[in-house]
Amino acid sequence: MKLRYAVPAGVLVSSILFAGCGQTGTANQQPAATTKDAGATTQTTTPAAPAPNFDQAVAAYRAYATQQCDTFVKKTEEFTNAVKAGELDKAKALYAPARMYYERIEPIAEALGDLDPNIDARDGDVDAADWRGFHRLEKTLWEENTTKGLDEFSDRLLSDAKLLRAKVETVNIDASLMVTGAVELLNEVSTSKVTGEEERYSHTDLYDFAANVEGAQKIYEILKTDLNQKDAALETQIGERFEALQQELAPFKEGEGYVSYTKLKPEEIKKLSQNLDALAEPLSQMGKLLGV
Repeated sequence: MKLRYAVPAGVLVSSILFAGCGQTGTANQQPAATTKDAGATTQTTTPAAPAPNFDQAVAAYRAYATQQCDTFVKKTEEFTNAVKAGELDKAKALYAPARMYYERIEPIAEALGDLDPNIDARDGDVDAADWRGFHRLEKTLWEENTTKGLDEFSDRLLSDAKLLRAKVETVNIDASLMVTGAVELLNEVSTSKVTGEEERYSHTDLYDFAANVEGAQKIYEILKTDLNQKDAALETQIGERFEALQQELAPFKEGEGYVSYTKLKPEEIKKLSQNLDALAEPLSQMGKLLGV
């Protein structure tokens, strides 16, 4: 779930927002040039450069988000069916894999009002009476080790997942949302996943970590051609740092998923954080360079 980020997370997002604001005053008009002709002074205006067109990039990202949403609904239904059938071990096994499809496209849900807190709020993020979604189920499954009393929460989670799928085709997506979303996905990792705070009962934080990084990397891949035309060195640097972070995560894979966060050593968590920070800094420059 989206958090109230502290520095440096807020700084990264702000750098994009303010970069965009800073360009507002110059986007349509360049500084006037002055010429003299037969004693008269004439001012000419340099034609504004055409606005960058990200229609293809937006269409590509919407297609990706729709595909992720389709599978998210399917996997969430398998998870909630297991909960309602009283299959505790199966429900636990399906919980984290289902969440990954959501974590990859979380910026979309965050743009749709209450859908993000309804699906992904943790205990204390919202009023107790309003708390539902994955983490409400997670608490009972792992802390109380039972599926009892979760039928209504299961039905509401599946309903919210289907509502997200219904809205993803029409939600307003632009290049700014994509660039900001990529940075926010890394902020999510930095503020809750790498610290083990997101999955406080199941300790499946590395599933979320990997999915957030994959979602951010997908946005970079969609925009990399435009970015390369602006700054080839930065585009290469971002690509290399995504690769380095993926390599750092690889040893923690276990079967189709990831090891429990509780198995990580302090030095391993520190190394993951350092790789994350090394990627976040150049990634935060994308919005300014692309003019979004």
